[in-house]
Amino acid sequence: MITVILVGTSLTGVGGISTHMKQIFYSVLAEELHLIFFQVGSEGLKESVMQKIVRFVLSPIKLLCLLIKSKAQIVHVNTSIVPMSFWRDAIYVCIARIMGKKIIYQVHGGKLPQDFVQNCYVFGKIFKWLLRSTNITVVLLGQAELIAYRKFDPNLLLEVIPNAIEAGPDPQWKEYPSTLKKPLKLIYVGRLVKEKGIFEIIEALKLIHNKGGNIQLIIVGSGQDESMLHTLINNMGLQHMVNFLGILHNEEKTRAWEEADLFVFPSYFLEGLPYALLESMATRTPSLVCPVGVISDVIEDGVHGFFIPPQNAQALADKIEQLDKDRALICHMGSLCRQRILEYYTIDRMVGDFRRTYSKILTH
Repeated sequence: MITVILVGTSLTGVGGISTHMKQIFYSVLAEELHLIFFQVGSEGLKESVMQKIVRFVLSPIKLLCLLIKSKAQIVHVNTSIVPMSFWRDAIYVCIARIMGKKIIYQVHGGKLPQDFVQNCYVFGKIFKWLLRSTNITVVLLGQAELIAYRKFDPNLLLEVIPNAIEAGPDPQWKEYPSTLKKPLKLIYVGRLVKEKGIFEIIEALKLIHNKGGNIQLIIVGSGQDESMLHTLINNMGLQHMVNFLGILHNEEKTRAWEEADLFVFPSYFLEGLPYALLESMATRTPSLVCPVGVISDVIEDGVHGFFIPPQNAQALADKIEQLDKDRALICHMGSLCRQRILEYYTIDRMVGDFRRTYSKILTH
């Protein structure tokens, strides 16, 4: 049996990498392959500064011992192209290379390579050396990333495997428009940080409120800018329009999606492929998003939702008001969202992609 070591953040975490790792471990791949989890990063751990230092020093040694003991053929590194993750995970890639293992280097968002190296010749060489090997396949989430990596280094071995989700039960009642007397219900799901566009959402609500609009916003998640967000909402007098639900899981999260009319996510951060976007589409909830990262691979503007210019509260408010008056269009787009998930973003499709990629890398 083929043994694969999956390197990534805690399986109990709430981020995209944790979600992806859990999907693999609980899929049929776990029956076909011997999967071993190797945790990196501090998510889910309560550590002192000294404990973090000790873990950082010992972690590469532990991976080396695990490679020797398990005789794993493949090391599947899950990372994002931000400084801390890149340099931390580069160590694990180097260890796997020294041991002669096949490596899947899966990128879950962050900066594109050209932006990450910032025209630094030496840094660019290091980046290319790390990934340019017949033993390494770089797995990306979408076409925009594929084009950027090919331009950065045509010699890299690249594959595109988009994220996937369990579609879950179909909320078919969302096929029918709600009455205009019912407030349009927006939902935001994600980290509460400025670059996700959450402050632009509040500014858009204020613009709508000033014109007498009947809108409600549910915020699901937490983050470093949450207190600033509360302050802004209070200062603008929008407390009656906004409801914070914190971090939700399983049935509670599904219920929040099913009750929502529109997913507002005007992030101008370079997203990978947000699971929240796939969740919204599976529950017939069209999106108002910025076309960053590989979001444009999933969303067709005007079909599954609408693209919003980054950091433009007025454009967001205008589109919300337009859809508030056209509930039938929301329902139509919601049906197309659900259909797209079932056709292209299922767990079965993702499992097949990785089954093929694992087999392919072993034959190189």
